Amino acid sequence: MLEVTPLGTGSALPSKEKHFSATTVAVENELFLFDCGEGTQHRLLEASARWSRLKAIFITHLHGDHYFGLPGLLSTLSLLQHEKPLHLIGPVGIGEFVTSLPSRQADQQPSYILHITELDHTSGVQEVYASAVCNVITHPLVHGVPAYGYRIEEPFRPGKLDAEKARNMGVEDVRDFKRLKKGEPVPVRSGMVQPQDVVGPGRRGASFAYVTDTRPCEGGKALAREASLCYHEATFAQDDLARAHATNHSTAMEAATIAQEAGVEQLLIGHFSARYKDTDILVAEAQSIFKNTAAAEELKRYTLQGRSIRNTSPEVDTE
Repeated sequence: MLEVTPLGTGSALPSKEKHFSATTVAVENELFLFDCGEGTQHRLLEASARWSRLKAIFITHLHGDHYFGLPGLLSTLSLLQHEKPLHLIGPVGIGEFVTSLPSRQADQQPSYILHITELDHTSGVQEVYASAVCNVITHPLVHGVPAYGYRIEEPFRPGKLDAEKARNMGVEDVRDFKRLKKGEPVPVRSGMVQPQDVVGPGRRGASFAYVTDTRPCEGGKALAREASLCYHEATFAQDDLARAHATNHSTAMEAATIAQEAGVEQLLIGHFSARYKDTDILVAEAQSIFKNTAAAEELKRYTLQGRSIRNTSPEVDTE
């Protein structure tokens, strides 16, 4: 189960209604932060986030509304005596930004180890984080500066093995039980025992795609493919399409088209221009293309469950 909480859904200009870009994803006992706009640490407090569980921060690009909250957050973690290693992933330049902070140059050494990974914009899909509970991949997007989207996903979980039925069909070796659980057929005296004969439906892990800031692109579509939930920027309405092109952003209808083509379950639109005091027009335009669209609500928790699927081959089912 993934729990997604948008902390900020605004864009570059300050707004009384919306905050700068940041979204948390909680997976079991691990917490992840996607973007860290100015004031993010305050939003984490308002969201009652468990700071001690923070494992990694993923920055999409080096525009201030997406990473100017890092100095305060990193400093506060040290004041709280955060001890677990923290991963920071982002474009080339994020390391220089963090290590040039005065507190890093003085004797104020942080209480934790910060692992910094800078992304190569010439690469396609890359895995940038993996643990027992999830993995995170990234893909370049199309913006005025090097920019990346991310996808976090739970692992495939095999279905329950009916051991008694397997024994009655001639399976005896414990290693064969494990093979069936993995989706592999097992030979017995009377022929073959197929996984679907003795293993219940498995579960594809829940997945969340974070796609901002960008023009509609194949990278964003690849990250969103069959995602449980996709957050896609929708900075402008369709009558501002020329503005979207000029600034390398997307309209709500373009975000919805990506969601439809990628086969996502639900679309959240965000990164709204400050010119829209009411996002109803953006939602209406997106819903004309992809019905299951909503405006991302700050501090609302979106709980994502995996899909039940027949366990035939994990390699195929998790694509």
